[in-house]
Amino acid sequence: MVTKKTCKKAAGCACKKAAPAVAEKQPTKNAKLLAWVNQYVKLCQPDNVYWCTGTKKEWKDICEQMVANGQFIKLTSKNRKDCYLARSHESDVARVEGRTYISSKEKVEAGPTNNWEDPAQLKETLRGLYKGCMKGRTMYIIPFAMGPLGNPITKLGVEITDSPYVVVNMEIMTRVGTQVLKAIDKGADFVPCLHSVGAPLKKGQKDVAWPCAPMEKKYIVQFPEDGEIWSFGSGYGGNALLGKKCFALRIASTLARREGWMAEHMLILKLTSPEGHVHYMTAAFPSACGKTNLAMMQPRLEGWKLETVGDDIAWIKPGKDGRLYAINPENGFFGVAPGTSKDSNPNALDSCNKNTIFTNVVLTPDGDIWWEDMGVKAPKEGVDWKGNPCYVCADDPYRMGPKPGMTKKEIKEMGYVAAHKNSRFTAPAVNCPVLDKDGFEGLFDGEPVGVPIDAMLFGGRRPSTIPLVNQAKDWTHGVFMGAAAGSEITAAVISDKIGQVRRDPMAMLPFCGYNMGDYFMHWLTMALRTDATKLPKIFFVNWFRKDADGNFMWPGYGDNSRVLKWICERIEGNVEAVETPIGFLPNPDDIDLTGCDVSKKTLKELLTVDKAGWEKELEGLGADWAAKEDFYGRLPYALKAKLNEIKDGLAKMK
Repeated sequence: MVTKKTCKKAAGCACKKAAPAVAEKQPTKNAKLLAWVNQYVKLCQPDNVYWCTGTKKEWKDICEQMVANGQFIKLTSKNRKDCYLARSHESDVARVEGRTYISSKEKVEAGPTNNWEDPAQLKETLRGLYKGCMKGRTMYIIPFAMGPLGNPITKLGVEITDSPYVVVNMEIMTRVGTQVLKAIDKGADFVPCLHSVGAPLKKGQKDVAWPCAPMEKKYIVQFPEDGEIWSFGSGYGGNALLGKKCFALRIASTLARREGWMAEHMLILKLTSPEGHVHYMTAAFPSACGKTNLAMMQPRLEGWKLETVGDDIAWIKPGKDGRLYAINPENGFFGVAPGTSKDSNPNALDSCNKNTIFTNVVLTPDGDIWWEDMGVKAPKEGVDWKGNPCYVCADDPYRMGPKPGMTKKEIKEMGYVAAHKNSRFTAPAVNCPVLDKDGFEGLFDGEPVGVPIDAMLFGGRRPSTIPLVNQAKDWTHGVFMGAAAGSEITAAVISDKIGQVRRDPMAMLPFCGYNMGDYFMHWLTMALRTDATKLPKIFFVNWFRKDADGNFMWPGYGDNSRVLKWICERIEGNVEAVETPIGFLPNPDDIDLTGCDVSKKTLKELLTVDKAGWEKELEGLGADWAAKEDFYGRLPYALKAKLNEIKDGLAKMK
C-alpha cells in the first residue's frame, strides 16, 4: 500500500495537506506495479503521490500550476492557444551521451559504441542517489503506451518522476491514461521507468525554475536484461522523457532482438502519386540531415501528396503476409526548433500553434516565441533562452544579439544565439496538417497492423562522393549501406574535426541497446524471419553534395520528392537503372526535373560513381570497423564480404 500522501487538489499542486492514500483508492490492482511503486515511494520519500490520468484537464491544470510556480511562462499570442515556454538550467540543455549507459551483465553485450558499467555496482550507486531525492516534491506515476492501444506492436510503460515538466511533455509524446492501467490489470507487461531531477527540497526551501543535479551526478541508465530504465539528475528531453530514446530505441531494440522485430530511429511517410498509387517509406538519417523536413515535406511535383505517419521512430514487425509493417510508437513531435522554418518545414511550424510546450526559445513582447532560422523576422527586442534581454540585429532582421545595434558579424564572432541550438518544441501529432490519421493510429485497410513498408532510406550529410540516390542490389547490400552511414562533421559539432566523417550506423549510434555487431546481424537475419522477396527495397540518399565553390548542387526540401518519385517507380518496376559496383543509380533522364532549375549536367554529376572517392570511403569504413575491434569480434562476415566485393568492383572500373 502507498504510505505517503495522495494530493486531492490540482495535479501540479505542491501542497503539504493531503489525505493518506488507501489501497482501495489506487487506480490499479496489479500487484507487480503496486509493489514497484511502493518500493520507490519508500526510497525516494516524496511528500505526495499522484497517479496521472492523461486527461486534457489534467494537462492544463499542471501547466497552469507550473506558471504559478514560476516554471512555465504562458504564451499570450493569439497564434499560440494553450502554449507554454520553459527555460532550462544552463547545464541541462541536451542529451548527455557521456552519462548514458547500457548496463548489461557482460560488457561485450553493450559493445564498443556504448558506455558500460556493471549493473550491480551502478544500481548501488543510483539507490544512494535516489534515497530521499523526492523530499518536498510530488511523485507522479505516468502509465503510458508506446503506440496505439490495441495494436500488436504497441508496448506499455510506467514512469515515476518528480518533474511536472516531464508529466506534461510525456502526455504529449505518449498515450497516457487509465486505459493503460486497465491493460496492465489484464496482464499486459510494462517497462518500469524511474526518473528524478535529483533536487530534494528541505522544509521551507523555495524551489527553482528548473531543478536538476550537477553533471557528475547525472545518470541515464538502461538495464537491458531487466528491461528497466533508471534516470537521475536531468530534467531535459530524452534524459527525462523516458518513453523517448530510452524506451523507444535502447530498451525496445533489445526487446525487438529477442522477439524478432525492429525498433529503428526512422521516420515513416506515406506518398501518393497522381494516379493514386500509395507507398509507405521509412528513413534513417543522422542529426542535421533533414529527417523531420522529409517526414513533413511539401512535394514540388504536381499531383504528388506526402503525409506523415511519424518523424522520428519506427517499430517494424513482420506481418502474416510476409511484408514488414510499421507503427510510430510516439504521440507527438519533440522537434529541434532552430532550422525549423517556413521554408524548410512549414507543416512542423503549423503543428506548434496550440497545446505546445517550447523549451529554450526566445519570448517576444507580444507573448509569442521566436528562434534563429525560423524564417520570421526577429522582434525589435525579446528575452533569450537564458532569460536575458536580446535585440534585433542591426544589419539582419532575422538575427538577434545581446546588445542593441550589434551587427551580424559581431553576433557571430561572439557565438551568441538567442534560442539555444538544441531548443525544442513538444507538439501533439494530431496538430500536424499532413498527418496520415489512419497510419498514425497503426491502421491499414482498417486493421490495426501498422503500415506496410515498401522502401527504407538511409542518408547522410556528405558534400562529396555519395550520389544523390543509390539503390541496394539486395537486402545484404542494403544492410551494408545502413551500417556504413555517416555524416560530415561541421563546425557546430566538433570544430577540430571538420571534414571528417562521423559514422552513425542506421542513425542508431547513440541509441542501440546492445552490441552493434549483433544489431547488424539482427538486420541481416530479418530475411530469414519473413518472406525475403517481400522485404522493402533499400536506398541511400544524399541531399548535401557541393560543387567546387562550396554551393549545394541539389535544392533539397520539396524537390526531394523528385527522388522519391524515382524510388516509387523502382518499387513498381516501371523504370530501369544503371548497375554499378556501389548499387543501382538512376539514368539522369529518369529524375523528373519539371519546374526545377537543376541542370542536366549537374544531375549527371550527382549520379556518377566517383571511383577515387569511393575507394577512400571504403578504406575509411574498414578502418572505423577495425578501430572498434570488429565490434568485439561480432561484426558479421557478410558485411566484411560486401565491403571487399564493392572494392573489387571498383578496382575493375575503368
